[in-house]
Amino acid sequence: VQLQASGGGLVQAGGSLRLSCVASGSMFSTAVMGWHRQVPGKQRELVATITRVGSTNYADSVKGRFTISRDNAGDNVKNTVYLQVNSLKPEDTAVYYCNAGNAGNPRAYWGQGTQVTVSS
Repeated sequence: VQLQASGGGLVQAGGSLRLSCVASGSMFSTAVMGWHRQVPGKQRELVATITRVGSTNYADSVKGRFTISRDNAGDNVKNTVYLQVNSLKPEDTAVYYCNAGNAGNPRAYWGQGTQVTVSS
């Protein structure tokens, strides 16, 4: 499975961005897709996940501000997961990574990351 993330950038506090991640892989290997983020010196943390049927899960710190969604496709056709990030705060600054997998291993595959920087 290959994942390609895009959409990061520099934005002022209170602004918005839309992150995208295109995944090429089987329906099994992309059953769960999501986003994590990481800042230097800290562990990578969960931001949000979404299953193929649309069940979502969010970190408490982003609930009400971030929205995850996805476009489903068939086997070995590109699936896309989006992360709409609104009301951005400086503490949201991080490299955002998309991930894909199945229920047993939802973080089997990772994209290359896209930088989000929020200025105060």
